[in-house]
Amino acid sequence: MRAARLIKMVLLLQSRPSMTAAELARELEVSERTVTRDAQALSEAGVPVYADRGRTGGYRLIGGYRTRLTGLARGEAEALFLSGVPGALREMGLDDAASAARLKVSAALLPSLRDASQTAAQRFHLDAPGWFQEPRTPELLPALAEAVWDDRVIRVSYSRRDDQDTAVERELEPYGLVLKAGVWYVAAAVRGGDGPDGFRVYRVERFTSVTAEEERFVRDDAFDLPAFWDERAREFARAILRAEVVVRLTPEGVRRLRYAVDAASAREASESAGPAGADGRVTVTLPVESEDVAYTQLMSLGPEVEVVAPQALRERFARAARRMRGWYG
Repeated sequence: MRAARLIKMVLLLQSRPSMTAAELARELEVSERTVTRDAQALSEAGVPVYADRGRTGGYRLIGGYRTRLTGLARGEAEALFLSGVPGALREMGLDDAASAARLKVSAALLPSLRDASQTAAQRFHLDAPGWFQEPRTPELLPALAEAVWDDRVIRVSYSRRDDQDTAVERELEPYGLVLKAGVWYVAAAVRGGDGPDGFRVYRVERFTSVTAEEERFVRDDAFDLPAFWDERAREFARAILRAEVVVRLTPEGVRRLRYAVDAASAREASESAGPAGADGRVTVTLPVESEDVAYTQLMSLGPEVEVVAPQALRERFARAARRMRGWYG
């Protein structure tokens, strides 16, 4: 709707010294001609939008003009209070700042909308940690979060997964923090270009020290944290699947497979499935982390799965079946 677009245009200009017609068109997803018409409409409505001419020109608000948030609808106001993750903010040491911001927004709202924070909180709650594990807040997370906000170069020591006793030193440019299933990670550019594109992902709880330097780094404007994390997460999920097993599944086994193995493994197995046999079973090739992991995962399917290959894993299941038969007769 045009009214919503005009409001967004004012807010964009309010948040920056000036913007070109091309920049506004990209943000508003309209043509530059529409931007020109919208700027004229705002000016006629009393909003002091000024157009600077020339190659370096653009649009800006003059006279320190500020709009208020009284134009928010109830649904918009309630959605605003869903944007935070209280537990995560608390762990990063930002709960006081977030609380102050919510109070300021509430104070700027119309009286009829000031209960928006309560109505949203009573209807939606995000519980980030996974089930069956006690969430742990890394001790160094607040210091790391502060460095992320300030674009500070940091010197860190961390322990590798395969060698907990040896600390590795790194100088990092911390670009962003990610909370995944209750575990904190930092995406950082490594000084010295460690990695194919200079960026790596570190598990925050493995840091043994974090020291912020006086130096600030210049962020790469092309870096997109959500896109970067999505790509690395997919790469990691597939990279750990280093072995393959061939299994026959009953219809019930097919249904339950996605609960027994990793999502990437179940998806690839589904794509490899052949036609069902006379007994209704299908044969699939299942990518797995290792035969040991496959044994643990597939045992949960009981009689709904038969291991065909490799032979060593098939024999392991056969031994387990003989033991169970001994117990149950």
